[in-house]
Amino acid sequence: MKYWLMKSEPDEFSIGDLAKAPKKTTAWFGVRNYVARNFMRDSMRVGDGVLFYHSSCEVPGIAGLAKVASTPYPDKSQFDKKGKYHDPKATREEPRWMLVDVTLDKVTRHMPLEEMRGYPELEGMVTLKRGNRLSITPVTPAEWDFIRKKLDG
Repeated sequence: MKYWLMKSEPDEFSIGDLAKAPKKTTAWFGVRNYVARNFMRDSMRVGDGVLFYHSSCEVPGIAGLAKVASTPYPDKSQFDKKGKYHDPKATREEPRWMLVDVTLDKVTRHMPLEEMRGYPELEGMVTLKRGNRLSITPVTPAEWDFIRKKLDG
């Protein structure tokens, strides 16, 4: 089992939106970074743990826990010529962008980015490294366990 931190802008899709989604599951669409795409395509497995992270908002941070709920498949938003995630180089025969489905485990207390930065146990966390802008990053088992304990109080 692996662990991931997946960022979403709450004004586009929040942990509350995931809680309201059918079967509390959604396709994690719109990723347009090759490294993040490769994590979904090559490394994620059904059942992997996910830290659902609110980004690009007033108080960014972890908002809940989820699980990877599907194997990777083509992101259909790449084919929508009117959509903001359209990729004119992608074809149905050779899609460029993949996604996985994510299912809510639970909404947790909010763990702000600044709180995360305050824990020496998380100093090596990829998401906290200067200059990191990836929307999906791996989380070590030790980081996962530490964050879970802090979220559970």
